[in-house]
Amino acid sequence: MQTQAIRQAFVDFFAARGHTPVPSASLIPDDPTLLLTAAGMVPFKPYFLGEQTPPFLRAVSVQKCARTTDIDVVGTTDSHLTFFEMLGNFSFGDYFKSEAIGWAQEFVTEVLGLDPDRLWYTVYETDDEAAEIWTRQVGIPPQRVQRGDRDNFWQMGVPGPCGPCSEIFYDRGEQYGGAGGPIGGSTNRYVEIWNLVFMQNLQDVPYHVIGDLPARNIDTGAGLDRVAMVSQQAESVFEADGLAGLLEAAEQVARTSYRSNPATDVSLRILADHGRALTFLIADGVAPSNEGRGYVLRRLLRRAVRHAWQLGARELVIPPLVEATVELMGSAYPNLVSSQAAIVAAASREEERFRRTLESGHTLLDAELEAMTSDVLAGSVAFKLHDTYGFPVELTREIAAERGRQVDMDGFESEMTAQRKRARQAWRGGDMARLGDLYRKVMEVTGPTQFVGYDQAESAGRILSMVREGEVVERAELGQEVEVFLDRTPFYAESGGQVGDRGVIESPTGRLLVSDTRRGLAGLHGHWAKVEIGTVEVGQDVTASIDTDRRDQIRTSHTGTHILHWAIRQVVGDHANQAGSLVEAGRLRFDFSHHTAPRGEELLEIERLANHRVLEDAEVHAFQTSRQQAATLGALAFFGEKYGEVVRVVELGGFSRELCGGTHVAATGQVGPLVLTHEGSIGANLRRVEALSGISGYQHLIGLREELRATAALLSTRPEDVRRSVQGLLTRNQEREERLSGFENDRRSTVAAGLAEQAEKVGSARLVAIALEEEMAPDALRALALGVREHLGRGVVVLAARRDGKGALVAAVDRELVTAGVVAGELLGEAARLLGGGGSRDPVLAQAGGPHGDRLDQALAVARDAALTALGQT
Repeated sequence: MQTQAIRQAFVDFFAARGHTPVPSASLIPDDPTLLLTAAGMVPFKPYFLGEQTPPFLRAVSVQKCARTTDIDVVGTTDSHLTFFEMLGNFSFGDYFKSEAIGWAQEFVTEVLGLDPDRLWYTVYETDDEAAEIWTRQVGIPPQRVQRGDRDNFWQMGVPGPCGPCSEIFYDRGEQYGGAGGPIGGSTNRYVEIWNLVFMQNLQDVPYHVIGDLPARNIDTGAGLDRVAMVSQQAESVFEADGLAGLLEAAEQVARTSYRSNPATDVSLRILADHGRALTFLIADGVAPSNEGRGYVLRRLLRRAVRHAWQLGARELVIPPLVEATVELMGSAYPNLVSSQAAIVAAASREEERFRRTLESGHTLLDAELEAMTSDVLAGSVAFKLHDTYGFPVELTREIAAERGRQVDMDGFESEMTAQRKRARQAWRGGDMARLGDLYRKVMEVTGPTQFVGYDQAESAGRILSMVREGEVVERAELGQEVEVFLDRTPFYAESGGQVGDRGVIESPTGRLLVSDTRRGLAGLHGHWAKVEIGTVEVGQDVTASIDTDRRDQIRTSHTGTHILHWAIRQVVGDHANQAGSLVEAGRLRFDFSHHTAPRGEELLEIERLANHRVLEDAEVHAFQTSRQQAATLGALAFFGEKYGEVVRVVELGGFSRELCGGTHVAATGQVGPLVLTHEGSIGANLRRVEALSGISGYQHLIGLREELRATAALLSTRPEDVRRSVQGLLTRNQEREERLSGFENDRRSTVAAGLAEQAEKVGSARLVAIALEEEMAPDALRALALGVREHLGRGVVVLAARRDGKGALVAAVDRELVTAGVVAGELLGEAARLLGGGGSRDPVLAQAGGPHGDRLDQALAVARDAALTALGQT
């Protein structure tokens, strides 16, 4: 079966058995403990944990997934990938092991048509129930059902749901390795094609089960590429139809053939896999950066370019791989087609930037090898080349070997181990994981918070739980800070960029001043507060009141953010997807994907269009609908929100529809004026605009008007004539600067001529090596050295000066002498080390400096000796 047919057959098979088809979620998960969507169950995690009520008891999906845990082996095996599609069927407290096992066997044998005699199965070491279902219910020979330990107990690597699992393996034949079954046999021969997870337990850290989930669930995952590989009897996932087209594209960009030699095959496989992965990541809104998922994208792209570069490809290789991905998978994922141009543009810019960096890595390695005093290059240097410049350590070793040097691989591996540890800590969410466990315990007691703040500024409620300093408490005394959880609240919890509400909570015995409201878990509102009067206790009835003036200003900003989002897309294009936002009282910040800085006239047009919509005073309407219907209406997903199957849509007139859980004004006229105050870059392909709304925007404009009036008074002119008056001042000032510059040049020429007269003759050349008494900036020192060289003719100039306790040297060499082998950068090498710094390597004009200004005379003497030696050899 072809990949598309397998994809559709899987969905149809389980839809016919009562499963609701669910579209793939984004690769950017709604989960702070996860970097990327790495499994089909990730979108359903709140259902497994009991944090949300699922809208269906059974689901089937084909989920986009990205994993980098095996990135170092991708290409070296037949079945590992960084991006893949996971076929999955799920039960949320409905059916369990018997049905999951029976349907899995039916699908692989009857729908896929796989030979039952080639199938093997594993179960958890103590799971007698699953083993009996396979052997007695399904009829599998007992010797084909093997028992595994940790590998057959599925865990996410972060706190959350887990459980024993049963895996289905396909035996590809003895030509792929030794026998013995999945456990003990060749991993290349026995390929896992499906994992059935009996999701029934809860863990706090990996491999530490702390209890049971609210219900027994099913979570299965079958890698589509692996299923296609065994179904098509392909040599590897790369030669099944899903990736074969990408492998051909890789051959074309690298101008080499697959199966020509093992090393080349690995590189071509990496190009195919990484090209597909980065295409999907960019399409889902990930932009290259040096942290988080942006770093994952950057690493994949750089690794692909590096392998292409090693194969001799000097032209851009990523755009053709993106185009091949869209051609192969655009029918299944239409957003690839609609965003193809933006993906190619983003990938091209990153590749061009990295190719320059790659060349810089070569230059840095050359410099390090030249400066070495031993035969072993430090592991830290090799790691820096690898991590900062993306320079492969294999290439570092090869180049070093050509020069008779070795690389300290132990030191390199030590640095790599430290990096992996940092990556694992970042991946697992750090403190977020610990807090998540605490909030789950609170949720077990309180249940979800009923939010009534869309319509009410004050409401009655009851304190269900309180947390202080990481512990659940029953009582809070005067002056203590606590996080309070109510059964119902008008307080909006920070989400989707909108800040949390402030206000007061009053009980019969005390009063809490709420400084912030945050979401611990989906549906759980935590009120961060300080006891201002008396005491408060769990179980008390309270009155919760928000700061209405602040909320009103926040609402203007949130509606203003939606208007601004619309205006930006109108001006710079639909590729300008939101990448982040901050909505505060009277102030907003909006981040969006765009490859260049918007021009001044574009920013003016954005502001004009936004305020035009404000003046229309269009109705702001919020309503709930299904996620699928919202997509049909063209509603855009707003960054940072968590969406279930029932979503809230905020509609502004007929021009803007966003999925949003925030609070908004009743009409767009309440937003104005909307005033842009700043625009700038926050990373590669990411821009940020800041704006003021409502009364804050008006006060900003009034302040600018008063500044203009005051400036006009200082210039003795009218406000409308300020620009002309300032331009006149600038013109007169430029004329004075030019005259001063002329005087400075004359003075420098005089000083340079005087220094040239002090030159000593060295053979047919002349040498000036002098320390200046006055402090001098590097630019001025360089200009003076060039002036001395002009007066000197065929010769060498070395000048030294101090500034702020530091020492600086400049060497200038006549070009005729450079041809004869006198190199300015080499004259200053040892002198720079004496100063405790470094220097440039330019042959004609070089600079060096360092913090040890007290060694300047000694450094100058060393540089002078180097010049004498060099001139003596010409």
